[in-house]
Amino acid sequence: MSPALLTIGALIFFYLGYRYYSRFLAEKVFQLDPNFITPAHEYKDGVDHVPTNKFVLWGHHFSSVAGAAPIVGPAIAMIWGWGPALLWVVLGTVFFAGIHDFGTLWASVRNKGKSVGVITHSVIGPRAKGLFLLVIFFLLLLVNAVFAVTIANLFTAFPESVLPYWLQVPVAVAIGFLVYKRGVGLFWPSIIGLVLLFLFIFIGASAPLPLPETMMGISSTAWWVIIMLIYGAVASRLPVWTLLQPRDYINSHMLFLGLIIIYLGLFVSRPEFVAPFYNTDVPAGTPPILPLLFVTIACGAISGFHGLVSSGTSSKQLDKETDSRFVGYFGAVGEGMLALAAIMATAAGFATFDAWSQHYGSWASASAGGTAAFVTGAGSFLSSLGISSVIGTTFISIMVVAFAATTLDTSMRLQRFILSEIGEQYRIEPLKSSNFSTVIAFLSCVALAFLADPSNPGAGGMVLWPLFGTTNQLTAGLSLLVMTVLLWRMGRNFIHALIPLIVVVSATTVSMVINISNYIKDGNTLLVIVGTLILALNIWLILEGVAAVRREKNSRIPPAPPMTQ
Repeated sequence: MSPALLTIGALIFFYLGYRYYSRFLAEKVFQLDPNFITPAHEYKDGVDHVPTNKFVLWGHHFSSVAGAAPIVGPAIAMIWGWGPALLWVVLGTVFFAGIHDFGTLWASVRNKGKSVGVITHSVIGPRAKGLFLLVIFFLLLLVNAVFAVTIANLFTAFPESVLPYWLQVPVAVAIGFLVYKRGVGLFWPSIIGLVLLFLFIFIGASAPLPLPETMMGISSTAWWVIIMLIYGAVASRLPVWTLLQPRDYINSHMLFLGLIIIYLGLFVSRPEFVAPFYNTDVPAGTPPILPLLFVTIACGAISGFHGLVSSGTSSKQLDKETDSRFVGYFGAVGEGMLALAAIMATAAGFATFDAWSQHYGSWASASAGGTAAFVTGAGSFLSSLGISSVIGTTFISIMVVAFAATTLDTSMRLQRFILSEIGEQYRIEPLKSSNFSTVIAFLSCVALAFLADPSNPGAGGMVLWPLFGTTNQLTAGLSLLVMTVLLWRMGRNFIHALIPLIVVVSATTVSMVINISNYIKDGNTLLVIVGTLILALNIWLILEGVAAVRREKNSRIPPAPPMTQ
């Protein structure tokens, strides 16, 4: 079957999932109430709690979760063949990511906009809450440090993307001011902003802005890491309407238009698959497809980070509870569409099988070149529409940079929230301050980036990056655990959360054990220690969840009638 026909079939399946399955979840499982007072209204402060139009909020939510991961993960998984990757993305989006993203948003709204880590307190217990918050903090620390490196590498490799990215910041601020302070309608500012974004791409292609290779003894890539972390910290303290919402909204327009162009290029060029359906001749050293497929492709199927965004920022901006279906479930569908494009670009975008085989000649090559493979493949689709290679690669790189950056500053905001919640949990008064927690979040990211690997300043997050996939998916499993117990306690149909919970926890636990055994063989003591600690925390949390269910069941057993003589 051709890539074009498979793409159409996958898109139809996504539509059916949103049209029918998400409606079933909304009406029968979560039982959404249009009159429920959401945290955005109850705690409206004009900074973090801001009632938001569902289309604007969807733009923020989608842009925040759709970073580089839904591109990189499927591109790496292509080493096993396009068939398994396509199957997991399609089924994972509809039946796993949809209920996870939708459900964590609903659960947070029903619990005063608290993060899924804090909700753990009331659902499972106070000890579980503290453990989960620590796991979440570590995951966010990895996301911030590594996405800063990802953006820095793209700025260094594609200096044409620098100017377009930074020019969109004042445009977003202007749109936020016009919409929220001047009452201007959203339509025309959005259209103008989108036109300017595409105009900036042409400007950037003709005026690249590379940094000097070294400044003050620090490489240009390391300088970009510093700049992006400073930007993320500042952006995380601004009211959401000033930059976060409008920029994410116009970015979501750009991504959707970009996806349309990529898919259009696919349909016009009508390429054939150069990658095998299932690769029976994987390079030596490639890990087993099961269960590593479920960890390699996280974003685009199911990702624990999505639950942190749903319960961290999106829940504080939801205008009506019924909007959570569109924001949460359709946000997952949007990411699935991006992952689908990545699969097609890396499976059919290479010119020949030999070119594909050279790129996927080793696990290390596939892992390091995921973004490059997507840019190459998508660029070939755009060339069929008469778009020059320079403009095409600039456009694709801007897409990746823009969404990695939105993920970065959303993640910095989430890390601030988590630190404040840790401060409340352990009565650490300074952490309750937004400014102090922002500084700690920034310094911890800088410390990881520059101290973890002194030989490569700025890229220290990559030292712990091998732990990201399993940590991210275990976080998704823990979120599903909280959701399952919550639904069970409310007397709702919890089986739709329980099945993904069992699959995700089983696959990721085995994956973590395999990874730790490989770290032991490689003599990587740091990854062995950190990986074992994360695995132990997650097993502990699961046992806490089982114990909570047992306590609840025992409390429901009526007392035995008194014995009579």
